[in-house]
Order: sequence, then structure tokens, then C-alpha cells
Amino acid sequence: MSKKTNIFWFRRDLRLDDNLGFYEALRGEHQVLPIFIFDTEILNKLPKNDARVAFIHQTLQSMRQILQDEHDSSIAIFKGKPETIFKQLIKDYEIETVYTNHDYEPYATERDHKIKSLLETNSIKLNTYKDQVIFEKNEVVKKDGNPYLVYTPYMRTWKKKFQTIDLEIYDTNSHLDNLITHSRLPNLSLSDIGFENPNQKILPYVLTPTLIQNYEATRNFPSKDATSHLGPHLRFGTVSIRKTIKKAIAEQNEIFWQELIWREFFMQILWHFPHTIDNAFKPKYDRIDWRNNEDEFKKWCEGKTGYPLVDAGMRQLNETGFMHNRVRMLVGSFLCKHLLIDWRLGEAYFAEKLHDYEMASNVGNWQWVAGCGVDAAPYFRIFNPTTQIQKFDKNLEYIKKWVPDFQELTYPAPIVEHKIARERCLETYKSALN
Repeated sequence: MSKKTNIFWFRRDLRLDDNLGFYEALRGEHQVLPIFIFDTEILNKLPKNDARVAFIHQTLQSMRQILQDEHDSSIAIFKGKPETIFKQLIKDYEIETVYTNHDYEPYATERDHKIKSLLETNSIKLNTYKDQVIFEKNEVVKKDGNPYLVYTPYMRTWKKKFQTIDLEIYDTNSHLDNLITHSRLPNLSLSDIGFENPNQKILPYVLTPTLIQNYEATRNFPSKDATSHLGPHLRFGTVSIRKTIKKAIAEQNEIFWQELIWREFFMQILWHFPHTIDNAFKPKYDRIDWRNNEDEFKKWCEGKTGYPLVDAGMRQLNETGFMHNRVRMLVGSFLCKHLLIDWRLGEAYFAEKLHDYEMASNVGNWQWVAGCGVDAAPYFRIFNPTTQIQKFDKNLEYIKKWVPDFQELTYPAPIVEHKIARERCLETYKSALN
């Protein structure tokens, strides 16, 4: 061991530029070894052709290539439990400090706590930074210090606070010469990780002035494909939230900007109330007597409910890993209220299928449609899956694309009659809540 080394641990921040933790590591006095760990605790629960794992792997290979070509460096890639990997790194290097960016999900905070203890035992510092959000944890709260439970006042306070900060973009690229000089650091192929090439691809994001300016007018119509596809890129950090916010502000589109604030609203809710992963935010909603009919759940998953807009959304999700946000609300409401199937089953299905799966938003939105979360839709608000077609897919373009058989004799009859389902839902909810 010739000299002291600092480590930068990439996680949900897979980019070289405007990455705060990476920037701080590179500005330290010791050479920096960048690492990424394919965490088996997470991998073991995923299907072997998961497009998200392939996307992470491909992104890392591109980053490695840039570092090898331009800086005679690389990223060391490992697979295993983070604690085990760090025990080995401590043996192999004289580590001064480990740098990384904050992660807020319950599993991540528990993992980071263990790593911190391990490092401290070995007299190694752990420095972590805020990078995937503009405001985190307790930074946007009410005057009495309690968290906001309703989006609109949270959003207003967020915007006021935003006016008081100088949003800095961190020029990481200008410090890359402080990386460890070693272009042959350990690497893993997709099959080494135990995965195979997926059938699906994560789409590149679109953040053009035209898309942002037209966002309000076009975002509710699923056939237009007028959304940014930013979700997976914000989730895995292949795009910087600071640069994204700056772009939204430059185009002066409040609605687009507010969608980014929704993401932070749900993230602070999950941080304050981690129990909401498994339990309703409003405890009395856990008394609902869900029917949880397995055959009906299977039909919902496969897009065979006999309601064309619901089925179109589910088939789009299954085939592409994406579903339009307007349709997400409808299919979620349909599952919870028409079929009286527990929101947790829908949440888990989305978690497996959605490329842009983000625990905080997924849990938050599922509890919203079920009526049991913060700032939720009232339980008696039940979307009519037929009139929604008139509002959002009047010319049936989206339905024809994803449910070409909807006028065929082979297309299933509706799984339940809307009026009957509505009355059954209201009765079930009322008896649980009173």
C-alpha cells in the first residue's frame, strides 16, 4: 500500500458531472478510487432480465470508458453485500475517507448505518452529501417543525425557500485528474452479475424547450407520448436534478417544475414516515376488508379486465416498462376500488415492472389512489373507466395501439359492472372507516 486513498461510492448518482459527493471526493488531498457495488440484497429480489439492472450496467460501462480514455482511470465494480465488499477494500487500500451521496429509503439508511459503523471501527471517515434532491428531510417543514402532509402548502414553501438559495452546478469534470491512475480496475459483465439482456430498453429522456413549454397542454393525453421520460434518469441519477430544475425554470413552466416538486414531497413523506411502505398513512384504512381475488388480480396484471383504457395501461406497462401517468391513476383506482384489491399488491407489481420505480413516489401514489395516504383522493372519488376514455383518449388512439382486440369477440367482458363495483366499494370503505 503506497499511499492513502479516498473512495467515492456511486449509487443513485450514475454520472460524472455535477455530482456533489464525487466533486467533494475529488477536491480532497488523496487520490480517489470510484466504486459501484451490485448489492445482492437488492438483486436477489429482481427478475433476471430486469431492464433496470442492464441500464445501470450499461451506464457504468460508458462511465468507465470515459475515465479510461481520458483520465487513465476507471470504476471498480463489485457484486455482493456492501459490508463484505468494504471489509475487503479496507484490507486492500489505506483508506482515509469514503464519500457518497445520501439515499433516503429505509433499506438504504439501514445499510449506510452499518457501513458507517464498520468504517468508524477502522478509523475511516464517511462523508455523505445531498445530491438527488434540492431539499431533503427537514428542510421544507411547517413553522412548527412538523412535516407538510398536503402537497400545495409544501410546494409553496419549497418555492419560497428555493428563492433564497444559490443553486450551484458542480464542475466535477475539472477535478477528474485526482482519480486513482489505474484503468484496469475490477469489472463485471451482465452475466457475471447473474442477469441477462432484457427485452425492454430504458428510453432516453427528452428535455427540449418545446416539450417543457407544451407540457401542461399535452401531459394528460396518453396517445401523445408528450412526457419527458425523466423518471428512470432521476431515479438512477444519470441526470442531475439541479440542471433539470434550472432548465424547467428557464422555460418558465410552473406545471413541469411542480411535477419535480411532487417527487421531493413524496421523498420527505417516506423519510418522515418510513412505516408507510407497508402500512396506510391513515391507520384506519388498514381495517379495509380487501377482497384480494387472485383471479381478478391476475386479469388486472395481464390487461384483461374488459375495460379498454385500464387494459391499455397494463399492457403498455408489461411490454415497455412504462405507463403514462394519467393512466397510472386510473389502473390504480380500478384495482383498489373496483376490485377491492389491496393497494400493496398493486404497488409491488409496479415496483417489479416500472423502469422509473421510485419507492417514495410509488408508495405515495398508490396510497393516494386508495385514499389512505397523505393528501389522498377521498375514498368516494372513484374514476369511471369508461368516461375517462372520453376525457383522455377520445379518438381511441392509445387504446387501439395497446388493445387492438378491444372490438373483437375474443376481448373479455368487463370483469365487474361499474355501478355495482362503485356501490360495493363505498359500502366496504364506509364500514371500515366508521
